[in-house]
Amino acid sequence: MRIIGIDPGSLRTGYGVIEVDGRGRLRSIGYGCMVVAGRPFPERIGAIHAGLVEVLTEFRPEAAAIEAVFMARNADSALKLGQARGAALVALLQGGLPVHEYTALQIKKAAVGGGHAAKEQVQHMVRVLLSLAEAPQADAADALACAICHAHHAGTSSIWARESSR
Repeated sequence: MRIIGIDPGSLRTGYGVIEVDGRGRLRSIGYGCMVVAGRPFPERIGAIHAGLVEVLTEFRPEAAAIEAVFMARNADSALKLGQARGAALVALLQGGLPVHEYTALQIKKAAVGGGHAAKEQVQHMVRVLLSLAEAPQADAADALACAICHAHHAGTSSIWARESSR
């Protein structure tokens, strides 16, 4: 299964695409960060949507995982994050993908083993789990961690479904 993870942001939106084989082994297919800072806000939202459409076209994922909204420091930041996340969700849904949402706590637990891991720990563990030559940029690492989280959850769900049908 090919999974895209998204770490939405109104200045930078990270993405990461992984593949999970039949044995649960993870492999990075591609990752990056769309830097939209410095543009008027409506243009940033459009650029996030357009950028993700291009990523979806290039990598053809079968499922999507996105970080759920958390409480921001102020209302303006929360609104901007929500709009950036909305642009990403629209791109994913227009691409026909099932979308799964995970909290930052769930994502960090899946990738690092602890829900309060620092960004550097996430970057390091993503590099190790995916056998990357170097640690990805922080937003791309968070997106890859989101995809890893879904891979773990989807694997567990399929095991439960198999066992319950016996």
